[in-house]
Amino acid sequence: MLGLNKKDTSLLLIVVVLTLFAPFILNPFPEGSAMAQFNAGYPDLMQRFVIFGIFAIGFNILFGLTGYLSFGHAAFLGIGSYGAVWMFKILGMNVLPAIVLAVIVAGLFAVVIGYVSLRRSGIYFSILTLAFAQMMFALAYSVLTPITGGETGLQLTLNDPRILGASQTAGGNIPVPSLFGMEMRSSTDLEIAGWVFTFNVGYYFSALIMILAFYLSIRIFRSPFGMMLRAIKSNQNRLSYTGLNPRPYTLAAFVISGMYAGLAGGLMASMDPLAGAERMQWTASGEVVLMTILGGTGTLIGPVLGAGFIKYFENIFSKINDNILHQWFAFLPDGLEDFVVFIIHPFIGKGWHLTLGILFMLVVIFLPGGLVEGGQRIRKAIKGKKADDTETAKTEPAE
Repeated sequence: MLGLNKKDTSLLLIVVVLTLFAPFILNPFPEGSAMAQFNAGYPDLMQRFVIFGIFAIGFNILFGLTGYLSFGHAAFLGIGSYGAVWMFKILGMNVLPAIVLAVIVAGLFAVVIGYVSLRRSGIYFSILTLAFAQMMFALAYSVLTPITGGETGLQLTLNDPRILGASQTAGGNIPVPSLFGMEMRSSTDLEIAGWVFTFNVGYYFSALIMILAFYLSIRIFRSPFGMMLRAIKSNQNRLSYTGLNPRPYTLAAFVISGMYAGLAGGLMASMDPLAGAERMQWTASGEVVLMTILGGTGTLIGPVLGAGFIKYFENIFSKINDNILHQWFAFLPDGLEDFVVFIIHPFIGKGWHLTLGILFMLVVIFLPGGLVEGGQRIRKAIKGKKADDTETAKTEPAE
């Protein structure tokens, strides 16, 4: 199916099902219940899941296949955002041209940065990419203020020309990003009993692009090009001795990865037409590294799982406060309730990073292959149990 083997087709179908039915899967608890705090089925967060999933998928093509660890990939995320917003300001509010420009501009910058950075390998390559990203952050934050908006960011205004669209709506407001008339912020709610499921145009548009990006990554992984990248990761010196020059392959992987990041940045601007220099900071680059390692470096679905995991903690656990904890443990005696809240307090709210750090350490120590390895172990355990049950059923009873 679609040029994929059975295993990859099954993996693609799993991703399709998870993304299309995300409004149901991410809202397991009814509205108004104490556990509704853990629901994540609202448009903004679902959009972040798929957009950062695209970012992580692209990063995994570079890091997972070639072993080159970039600490500056957020630069392409920011470049894509700036390119998309400028397209909104000049051409029109249709998201397709904006996303195309975001990918192209990010790809061009990736060619230049990759050409210089890939002259070195290992930690030297990582430091070079970090230096480029911080340099571009500084330029966007201060020097290139007329182009980037500086510390306030690049925003849409009522004075933007918009050659193929209106500068302002009939009500005098700034137009919103849309796809041939369908606004990205448009949502429809479905109420079933105590549950409320939200279906958002922007989310499904981003989800469709993520599915296409995931399919493309599978084809890259299974192609001769992907095999060459694995050979570079395995032993680049030995590959050079065969007469093959690895640099064109690593540069191609770097550019493809940068274009994925630009695509993610363009989608972020399409959901919220604002671009700021903070998207280029080193913390954003470190975040995608964590996503990839947490999910499973070099695996296909791992980066998507890692992106969802981190964004879930960032948006759900960070909102839990002492009042919510007191509601959960109200059944305990007052003294014991206060003690339990005191113990849990450092791990929620602003302390969500501490919880994520502990979980990340546990994954690295006990699941070096990331969340994907955890899933594989569970599947093997289930298969092993079924096999044992089958053997027991086949055994004849003693007379």
